[in-house]
Formats: sequence, structure tokens, C-alpha cells
Amino acid sequence: MPILEHGEHVYSITPRPLAELLTCPGELGEQLGRAIQRLEFKAGEMIFVQNSETRGLYLLLAGEFYRSAERREKRLSLGPLHSGDLTELAAVLGDESHTYSLMAGAPSAALLLPKPALLEAFSAYPPLRMRLLEELGREVSRAYHSVYIPRRTRMRSSTV
Repeated sequence: MPILEHGEHVYSITPRPLAELLTCPGELGEQLGRAIQRLEFKAGEMIFVQNSETRGLYLLLAGEFYRSAERREKRLSLGPLHSGDLTELAAVLGDESHTYSLMAGAPSAALLLPKPALLEAFSAYPPLRMRLLEELGREVSRAYHSVYIPRRTRMRSSTV
């Protein structure tokens, strides 16, 4: 378990397997499985655009995926996503608007778990929503550690 600077322990920030995250009892799991759609994208095609309404959760299968966001009138590159990544938990679990734009950098494929099927599953089986909220927390932690920790290290080394 990672240890914070002040000796506090935090939960693991490694992603949980998708099958574990989306596990639902019997018929509900089968309904989610039937709702999944496979999507193909051409190089340069936008998968979704920041601030647009989400269609659901995307599981990236193959290809190259690049994220960007508009913040304070500037376009920021948020780095690539990879096959196996689950995208936009925040949009599905929050206000339903995409928090960034995602573009296919090469011919790519993804699975879409549509929002209506997810909302129905959340209602019928609340632990599913809780597992996805926990994963969103891990995602935020991973992002924080990838940005904040190296920055603090650079700041310390420049003052020495």
C-alpha cells in the first residue's frame, strides 16, 4: 500500500479488472452484455467532444487514442489512452457531459456500454455504481500522482 509523505496510508490506485468492475447478478449482467456496441473509428475521427452529452462508457479495444481539453481558453493535450482503458467514468457518473475530447489517432475500435443500459443497471443493482465510483477515485489518484509527484520532485531539486 502506498504511503503518503505524512505517514498516511491510501488505497491502491491500480485499476481493477473490467470484468470485476462490471459484474452484476445473473440476468442483469446478461442485459448489460447484450447492450454493448462495437464501434470502429478512422484515423482523425472524433470519438466524443468535450462538453457534449455522453453516450455511455467506452472500453478502448485497439488503436491509438488522444485526449485534449479546453481549459481557460487554452487547448491542453492530456496524453494518450491505450487499449484496455475505460473512458469517461466521470461523465457517466456525474453530470453526463464529457470532460475532454477523444480522437482516434489511427484506425481504432472501442466497445460502448450505452448510458440507458448503465442507468438501468445502477437502479437495479446499486453496488455497480459504487464500484465504478471507486474506480473513478482511483483514476483521479493516478492522474494526481502522475502530475503532482513529478512536479514536487522538480521543485525540490531546483531549490537544492
